[in-house]
Amino acid sequence: MIIGIGSTNAAKVSAVKKACSAFGSSVSIVSASVSSGVSDQPFSDEETIQGAINRANNVLNGEHTDIGIGLEGGVVETAQGLFLCNWGALIAKNSAPIIAGGARIPLPDEIANRLRAGEELGPVMDSYAKRKNVRKQEGAIGIFTNELVSRGKMFVHVMELLIGQYLYQKRNQ
Repeated sequence: MIIGIGSTNAAKVSAVKKACSAFGSSVSIVSASVSSGVSDQPFSDEETIQGAINRANNVLNGEHTDIGIGLEGGVVETAQGLFLCNWGALIAKNSAPIIAGGARIPLPDEIANRLRAGEELGPVMDSYAKRKNVRKQEGAIGIFTNELVSRGKMFVHVMELLIGQYLYQKRNQ
C-alpha cells in the first residue's frame, strides 16, 4: 500500500510515518507539496477541514497512491478567544473522506491580535519565539504547552484517529 501525504512539512510527514506503523511493514509513504486550496491562514474549522480534504485529494490524484492524507492547521474564533485548531483527512481511492480533529488551546492575545490583523501563524510564532521554522518543529502548540504536546505529537494523534476509523470501516464492510 502506498500512502501519500499532501505536505513536505517535517512535523506532518513524521507524524504520518509514526502513525502508519499500524499498517505494518507493507506500507510506503510519499510526500508531495500540494495546494490546500484555502487561505494561508485558515480562520475557521470549516476552512481548515476543507484544506485537509483538499490536500488529501490532491496527493491522491497527483501521485500513485492508494490513500491520500491531508493535515491542516488553522485557528477558530470562540467566545473565549482565538484557538488553535488542527484537522486531518484520509481518503482512500473511491471512498468518502474520513475526518478527525486535534487538540485546541487558546492563543495569547498578543498572537491572536496579529492573526486577526491578517498575519499568518508561522511567521508570527517565529517572531514571538525569536527562532526560525517553529511550524516545522514544535509548533505554536509546543511553545504554549511548554513542549508537553508538540505539533508532531498532536498530528500523530490526529493520524491515529484517522487510521483507527479507516481500519474500523474496513473491518465492518
